[in-house]
Amino acid sequence: MALFYSLIKIMIRLALKIFCRGIPVTGSRFLLEPGPILVVANHPNSFLDAIIIGSRFSRQVHFLARGDAFNKPWHAKLLRLLNMIPVYRLSEGKENLFLNEAAFQRSKEILADNGIVLIFIEGICVHKHELQTFKKGAARIALENRLKKNLQIVPLGIAYDSFERFGKKININIAEPILPETLFPFEEEAKNINYFNSVLFDVISKKIQVPAKQNFISLNKKILFFLPGTIGYGLHFPLYALLKNFLKKKTKGTVFFDSVLFGVLLFLYPIYLFLICLILVLLHVAAIWIIAVFLLHPILAWFAVQWHHSH
Repeated sequence: MALFYSLIKIMIRLALKIFCRGIPVTGSRFLLEPGPILVVANHPNSFLDAIIIGSRFSRQVHFLARGDAFNKPWHAKLLRLLNMIPVYRLSEGKENLFLNEAAFQRSKEILADNGIVLIFIEGICVHKHELQTFKKGAARIALENRLKKNLQIVPLGIAYDSFERFGKKININIAEPILPETLFPFEEEAKNINYFNSVLFDVISKKIQVPAKQNFISLNKKILFFLPGTIGYGLHFPLYALLKNFLKKKTKGTVFFDSVLFGVLLFLYPIYLFLICLILVLLHVAAIWIIAVFLLHPILAWFAVQWHHSH
């Protein structure tokens, strides 16, 4: 399982270099913090939030994800391989709420093993950067594990210049870690949870910085990127346009388009490259040219994204 996660993380990091124009991280030194960490973040863009945040950490990250995504057995198996833990809201069925005890217990085990747990404190995803009302889950995990030695609460804000556009820019701002004992000053659990949420709301709201939509790029760079960018755009546009139109219809009325598009491209693009190379093999093209095509395709895709959003 750890090996699968590590391999997927490598693929994700490479794919994000093409899918996004940039993912600057402010406070990146906190990604290297040792010991148990509870990362508490806002949730504007479905599973893509977890994928991007998790890819920035060198260590494994375990995510609490909405339970209805685990309804199909093969979905559940894949998501668990990606270190996702199901949590259920009342809207997903009152009969499922008892399953949340397993999620809290699993989180406790991970933190006890000096691991990292990521929770989206709003408990809901909407395509907005304005914070929604905080749920109790993050506070409860922190409260139940507050006596764990060296536990740190790490608030984080993530923001996008677009929730649907390919070649997006994403800002991640990580706040100074907070020790749990400073977040629970009261005897009553309800007061502690409210205080925890109020402190985190204030911290995270200040860390949500939406990137400017313009991509400022020098004239020399525009000229340099023009040819490879144009070629890359022409090579990839048919595949991208086909997937975009298909997935737009499939995810209409939901917040999943960005996440599903990234996930489909992550697994489909290597197959797409393999099929191109297979066709070239059947056409008896020299091996050196096949290797060149295989390596240049993703490089040209990167140029296409950078060039397309520079004008």
